[in-house]
Amino acid sequence: MSLQETDLTVEALRPGDDGYDDAARVFFASGEPALVVRPRDPDEVAIALAHAVHLDLAVSVRSGGHSPLGHGTNTGGMVIDLAHLDTVEIIDARRRVVRVGGGATWGRVAAALDPHGWGLTVGDTANVGVGGLTLGGGIGWMVRRHGLAIDNLVAARVATADGRLVTASAEEHPELFWALRGGGGNFGVVLDFDFVAQEVTTVHSGTITYRLDDLAELLVRWRDAMRVAPEELSSTLVLMPRMPAAPASAMVLLCYAGEPGTTLLEADAAIEPLLELGTVTAASIAERRYADVLEDAQHPPGLRLVGRNTLVPTLGDEVITAIDHLHGTPAPAAIAVRSLGGAFGRVPTDATAFAHRDAEAMVVCGLMLPETATDADVERALVPWRAVAAHGTGTYVNFQGSATAEDVAAAYPPATHARLAAVKRAYDPGNLFALNHNVEPAPAEQAEGPAA
Repeated sequence: MSLQETDLTVEALRPGDDGYDDAARVFFASGEPALVVRPRDPDEVAIALAHAVHLDLAVSVRSGGHSPLGHGTNTGGMVIDLAHLDTVEIIDARRRVVRVGGGATWGRVAAALDPHGWGLTVGDTANVGVGGLTLGGGIGWMVRRHGLAIDNLVAARVATADGRLVTASAEEHPELFWALRGGGGNFGVVLDFDFVAQEVTTVHSGTITYRLDDLAELLVRWRDAMRVAPEELSSTLVLMPRMPAAPASAMVLLCYAGEPGTTLLEADAAIEPLLELGTVTAASIAERRYADVLEDAQHPPGLRLVGRNTLVPTLGDEVITAIDHLHGTPAPAAIAVRSLGGAFGRVPTDATAFAHRDAEAMVVCGLMLPETATDADVERALVPWRAVAAHGTGTYVNFQGSATAEDVAAAYPPATHARLAAVKRAYDPGNLFALNHNVEPAPAEQAEGPAA
């Protein structure tokens, strides 16, 4: 049967329709898709995919729309907006298994789980989508205690490129399940995720601000403190761009997520070393509901934001020197160094497609350039960053603002990439899902293993 554009029965917006401009815009980009569809159930997702294939439309899948590369939109193709697939449902209270729609945001999830005294180790931002963050790995405020979001994932339902609806788990389609845990949006539209939630009610979180007398010394002190810190404590050292006529400062963002019933004394003992790293100019730490830790992301107007990151096995002197140099360059750069280890590092390297489990820290650089900055301007501003990245062994795709073949190679070690390419061949041989950090399908003669 011929599928014409008028045959599409899914809710859709086209150029000129009310609401189209907002639907075509995501956090970091604006697109001009031919069509934005908003399916309400798995069958409508399958219909939308068939429509895209029939009309040879590029496909973007939008969850929260926070991809640094604007992968949630495109020009001339189809956007599958999962906003209606946003339910949060408890499916096994005894095991704390929660089913979360691929279009839900983490703020919605946190609010739904809070009355039960549960939470999920996820990102930092309430309006980020569950789908994109999970598929890239999912680093959050309980990463040292409970690992990545994918480490708590037990199943997912996926609409594949040919419109089939499959369940991926350790028992069903296990290679697809492996690939979904860190391989990004390469393999289908994930309709919902089953997570095992953690017991968490309140946490102790906040910020400590320091006078920045010696950046390298502060980094060393923070690194050493985190190396002996309990796994319940996660923290990020943030360096904002130097501002004329303003004293240089640094900030530590922290979250202590102890067992339910953790006393104030236990939390204070864990946090106290961070208050001794240097000259503290301000501190704001309080006990709050875990759901209240997540904040809304805001895009500064008039700026072109460029993000890069690297995962470093050791936060050694050479890395610290490179960070110090980067912070001192004229290009305005915000730098965040995030502590890892703990439960994050106890997962075997080959257990998930996120393979960089030996990382002590993740270093993130956010360049804040004028909106009119050209690609050449960006490349010049990134020169000091490359000295930092040279010490890393991989990248975290969710924070990576470029998606070249070299970037994909940095995200996935050769053995991991080869395995992902085989899974891609099995589930998306035509590379319909290419608008991501794309893993191309393995040639047919090289693809082994998973049968679609």
